[in-house]
Amino acid sequence: MAPPWHRLALSLIILSPIIWIDLCSSTFFSAAADPPRRPMVIPLHMSSRNYSIHRHVDSRRRHLHQSKLTRAANARMRLYDDLLSNGYYTTHLWIGTPPQEFALIVDTGSTVTYVPCSTCEQCGKHQDPRFQPDLSSTYDPVKCNPSCNCDAEQKQCTYERRYAEMSSSSGVLGEDIVSFGNESELAPQRAVFGCENMETGDLYSQRADGIMGLGRGRLSIIDQLVEKGVINDTFSLCYGGMHVGGGAMVLGRISPPPDMVFSHSDPYRSPYYNIDLKEIHVAGKPLKLKSGIFNGRHGTVLDSGTTYAYLPKDAFVAFKDAIIREVHSLKRIHGPDPNYEDICFSGAGRDVSQLSNIFPDVDMVFSNGQKLLLSPENYLFQHTKVSGAYCLGIFQNADPTTLLGGIVVRNTLVTYDREGDKIGFWKTNCSELWKRLHFPGDSAPPPLVFHNNNVTNMEIPPVPAPSELPSNVLPGSFRVGFITFLMSISTNDSNIKPNFEELGRIIAKELEVDNSQLRLLNFTSKGEDYLTRWGIFPAASTNYISNITALGIILRLKEHHVQFPERFGKYQLIDWNAEPPKKLTWWQQHYIAMFTGIIITMLIGSLAIGIWLVRRQRQRVISAYEPVNASGQEQELQPLST
Repeated sequence: MAPPWHRLALSLIILSPIIWIDLCSSTFFSAAADPPRRPMVIPLHMSSRNYSIHRHVDSRRRHLHQSKLTRAANARMRLYDDLLSNGYYTTHLWIGTPPQEFALIVDTGSTVTYVPCSTCEQCGKHQDPRFQPDLSSTYDPVKCNPSCNCDAEQKQCTYERRYAEMSSSSGVLGEDIVSFGNESELAPQRAVFGCENMETGDLYSQRADGIMGLGRGRLSIIDQLVEKGVINDTFSLCYGGMHVGGGAMVLGRISPPPDMVFSHSDPYRSPYYNIDLKEIHVAGKPLKLKSGIFNGRHGTVLDSGTTYAYLPKDAFVAFKDAIIREVHSLKRIHGPDPNYEDICFSGAGRDVSQLSNIFPDVDMVFSNGQKLLLSPENYLFQHTKVSGAYCLGIFQNADPTTLLGGIVVRNTLVTYDREGDKIGFWKTNCSELWKRLHFPGDSAPPPLVFHNNNVTNMEIPPVPAPSELPSNVLPGSFRVGFITFLMSISTNDSNIKPNFEELGRIIAKELEVDNSQLRLLNFTSKGEDYLTRWGIFPAASTNYISNITALGIILRLKEHHVQFPERFGKYQLIDWNAEPPKKLTWWQQHYIAMFTGIIITMLIGSLAIGIWLVRRQRQRVISAYEPVNASGQEQELQPLST
């Protein structure tokens, strides 16, 4: 199988018509290490009649709200991380006054938004500091009342969520100001959220801080904003493609592109977002399956917290066989993990853009006749050990439910139109969504840039309100000489020292710089924790880092895009600085020219001396030469003495 981040679960919690805190909580969660890949479907005493009644009442209430709205605002938010590397996508939410920042997993299968609380007795080490209610001037606890479960002191409402893979989250309910980032036109709003006092399982070990619940339920952030009348009853997600992390999310209505395809979504069938899938075609040919196979149990469910796709047994076998027939020229190989029987192919090449010329297109056909085209990146993941090899990202589900995770909708804008009871799909480049998507009466959001008031220590403050840009931009004339950052690393074993040379190569690759540009400046250790300082220097051909490159590096550091293999443990960015190039003296700036000039002068001098010596020697030889017949003064022989 692919990376270890593909925890899957489908859990239904008891529904009760009198509990306001919405115990109809559910999730297809995807985020932790080495869980079973097969999803478990565990319905617990669900009363479809009561659920349908409540959905009907809530739906009527929302339609009344929508009929009074003219043009509501929307919140445009970036998505971070990567589906296959991390198992999830996160977005950033700011809670409190002043705002405290959190990276939350975007989960359409969960109905509660929660973050670790400063009072948490059992919470893991996550990406950001825990929420501190005492530091927020606008925080209010949700007081105990007859329509909620209460804590032991009977003072505050509580929540508890248990998931089928045996992880759980529990804590108290609070209300505070929630901000949606500087690209959002939606003003900060008060919202109820969970303040965790305990985490177990994958929720404890994951890097993300918590969950942003987008499911159907009274505590869902969507339901709360719709109830206030500040957004229309719809939201959209757009995941990046293969090798491209991040994406975009819009809370509120957008103008659907004319070629967006839609499927009916039945809100009364289950608390999950479902679509009406009828057939699957591979290379234009329909799979031979019995009618209604995609309508079993909970039907066909979309869940943003699940990594891969899972089909009922007969559908999976037919799909697998059809793909194998179409790529018979490729070699079948084992998957990257020997614990799983992945279906993998080698010989496809490393160029992802050429996969459509090798692997077949797949169509998902809805009951209304519209088709969603799946390109190879929507059903394949890259083999992590063999270059140019790919594996099927669609597996067999032990349950009759069809579960479609994030891989199926990569580079696809998915609009959850809850008001119209339909879900739309539009193939697009999610990294360029803002350029291609039309927002009624509004221009594309400004680019995410940093302002800088102090070039030697460019701290990025929390976003105070979505209507404002950050208070500090890197001036266009400022050149970055080098970047340093302080990183705390927590290893899994205090007896094993990290291989900093290998770690440096990983960090350089994640930051998209050459290995020679990254240097470990110093480090200190204490038990399992290492405090390391790194420096990023200009390439050998220049003496500064361009603004675009520097901003890209800073963004990836600030947004925690650097991913470590498990053996290196976890890290936290403590501090970073961007320094201008050092000012050089005239001699330092021109020493190469001076040195070159001296060498050339010496060579020319040596050559001149050599030429002079050669000419002088030749003159001596010529002056000493006499011809054979030349006349000369005769000398008389002297008699020998006896």
